Amino acid sequence: MAKRKVEIEIYSYGEYAEWNRESKSIPRLVAITETIEATVGTEFGYVLRIRHGKGKRLDFRIDHPPFPDKEGKVTPPFTGEYFVRSNDYEFFLGDCIWEPLHDKLGNWTMTTWLEGKIVAQKTLRLIAK
Repeated sequence: MAKRKVEIEIYSYGEYAEWNRESKSIPRLVAITETIEATVGTEFGYVLRIRHGKGKRLDFRIDHPPFPDKEGKVTPPFTGEYFVRSNDYEFFLGDCIWEPLHDKLGNWTMTTWLEGKIVAQKTLRLIAK
């Protein structure tokens, strides 16, 4: 029997309600938008709907505006990997704004790969509220 092809789509993107990272549920969507009026605590990103992908590894990267780390060096993009847990799955990729706000404003580009191929990419622009 032939294996089904993994299907991945951006289901939603924009601003989300505060997210409990320990929870299995995804955050609640507040607004579908590419421009987000940010304050400290604003959650943003995208949700992928993944079908037929159980056990597959997703690689991701979040490119963000240049802001300093604790040593004063520019923080590199956030990267990671995630294993899909079931054949009908939703995956949230995003971040939450922290102090100071001013250096987090600008374009945040989120990219997800499956088997070396880009399967989702979205740029969200954070502006001051």
